[in-house]
Amino acid sequence: MDIYYVIKEPLVTEKVTQQKGEANRYCFKVDQAATKIDIRRAVESLFSVKVSSVRTVTLRSKPKFNMRSRSMAKAHIWKKAIVTLKKGSKIELFEGV
Repeated sequence: MDIYYVIKEPLVTEKVTQQKGEANRYCFKVDQAATKIDIRRAVESLFSVKVSSVRTVTLRSKPKFNMRSRSMAKAHIWKKAIVTLKKGSKIELFEGV
């Protein structure tokens, strides 16, 4: 899989920001077909860092109720990757903001 299609966007939440400082972990929204090895290669080549471990989880959003058709819409399924970097490595995404 091409490394530019693996990582879709970084996730920035309060929990992720706290883990970034304490445990050197970063979260990304990734392609559903991406494996842990694909994610590791993409992060290492795009950000020039060394990855210690990769954890993935497939999530489902809440189904939405459509008032016009009086039916429930399908829940969107997406995949999140939690990447732990080795000591001394860091990704400068939003450091200057």
